[in-house]
Amino acid sequence: MIITTTSSVEGRKITEYFGICTGETILGANVIRDMFAGVRDFVGGRSGSYEKVIRAAKDTAIEDMQAHAEELGGNAIVGVDLDYEVVGEKGSMMMVVASGTAVRIE
Repeated sequence: MIITTTSSVEGRKITEYFGICTGETILGANVIRDMFAGVRDFVGGRSGSYEKVIRAAKDTAIEDMQAHAEELGGNAIVGVDLDYEVVGEKGSMMMVVASGTAVRIE
């Protein structure tokens, strides 16, 4: 399946639109609390372990979106957008949402 942030797939014709498809992932409270505690204690540089957790959440959201597109009948997704939001009481969780338009391409 082709997944792209663009509104078309170069060299391929979109023959049918199936609508919006989404995938969501929520990271639990401990991950977020630990992440912000680590950031407070960490001056400069990057936190590889937390980047891996967020990357895994993004990948899971994209996989869920792809499954949704397949359920709708699509073989590609165009116009993909990724959103990251802090949710829950006192910002205790992080949500990653992947959304796009399921389409059929030749």
